Amino acid sequence: MATTAAPADAPDQRVQREVNAIADRAAEAQTALAQANSEAKNELLDAIADALDAHAGDIAAANDLDMAEAFGSGMDQGKLDRLKFGVERIAATAKGVRDVAALPDPVGEMVRGRNLPNGMRLNQVRVPIGVVGMIYEARPNVTVDVAALCLKSGNAAILRGGHAAERTNAATLKVIAAVLADHGFSPDLVATVDPYGRDGATAMMEARGHIDLLVPRGGAGLIQAVVRNSKVPVIETGAGNVHIYVDRSADLAKAIPVILNAKTQRVGVCNAAEKLLVHRDVAAEFLPMAAAALAEKDVELRADREAFDIIDAAGIEPLDLEHAVEEDWDTEYLALRMGVKVVGSLDEAIAHINAHSTGHTEAILAEDYSAIERFTRRIDSAVVMVNASTRFTDGGMFGLGAELGISTQKMHARGPMGLEELTTTKWIGYGTGQVRA
Repeated sequence: MATTAAPADAPDQRVQREVNAIADRAAEAQTALAQANSEAKNELLDAIADALDAHAGDIAAANDLDMAEAFGSGMDQGKLDRLKFGVERIAATAKGVRDVAALPDPVGEMVRGRNLPNGMRLNQVRVPIGVVGMIYEARPNVTVDVAALCLKSGNAAILRGGHAAERTNAATLKVIAAVLADHGFSPDLVATVDPYGRDGATAMMEARGHIDLLVPRGGAGLIQAVVRNSKVPVIETGAGNVHIYVDRSADLAKAIPVILNAKTQRVGVCNAAEKLLVHRDVAAEFLPMAAAALAEKDVELRADREAFDIIDAAGIEPLDLEHAVEEDWDTEYLALRMGVKVVGSLDEAIAHINAHSTGHTEAILAEDYSAIERFTRRIDSAVVMVNASTRFTDGGMFGLGAELGISTQKMHARGPMGLEELTTTKWIGYGTGQVRA
């Protein structure tokens, strides 16, 4: 998929200095936010939600301009869907801010504690990370989600939201800045480097010592550019080459609506299903049913030879059916297109998924408990769904209020990242004059 990757070249030194200064002001503002109690932070978030509702028309009007420009430049349908931020989506995002406000505050939570034999008391507690940088593209809802999660967890946020959503993000950040100021907090807590363009993104990657954590969210090209080039610690979020495996024990009637929802409810999102694997024992019966249902939703199929022959023989009209090529198995389509493969066993399905998955979400449709247990134990992805749509991999659906992204790495955070994932810990030792022998 074509994507705008952050550049690897060193940014203009003026830009680097100015981005560092933005981050330093954010860090100074963050020290005050870190002292705020939960009540003050919740009042702030509720006020931001109210302001988003009140100014939804202004934000949507800015988004209309971004959408028109993106459509005129030939942006693909999946990315256009993510870019859309009309009044209804703004209202849903504002509700997410209120949901974050209602969640328990992780800051100050004791993770563990112990008494040492010498009488010292050790407590490990959650604390904010500090200044969190976010590089993303054509996702204006992320601007709000990141701001809400960072503010509740006591962090400052530095954002690079990309050219495609620049007007939308500017209108949104104007609303948030006004609320911050009205509640006695510095607007520097949620800042943007969008005016610096791609140089701003590169400067963020170079801002070690100024930005504490960097999270990229977007296409594979953007994510890998940040992972490869950043000097700031990165949490890798993943593209979603998401699989659904239909086991020979699956309830085939129940499987159809799950697959349709996973593939077509929203095509431009990372938790949309991209590949369908079907056990050979049920392929002859199930594939014509699935292909016909997907054809009604205008989904194109890229099938391996065995799946192609079964579907082709069914004579489904109209249906866009082509032979899959090797690169299909590694492609995140973000479009009305799905790869289809027949597998001879559960083991073959697991091996194929682990070889080609991006580590995001996989699903099994099965009634055999032993097959479900083997699948959930052996699939090496952040989320595994059993008899449910992959579209549930989402911070809001998981009860996190919102999400920073879906982490596909294995350190610190994995899966949807919410408030706890935006904290680190520190140890506090309480003594009465003990000295080490």
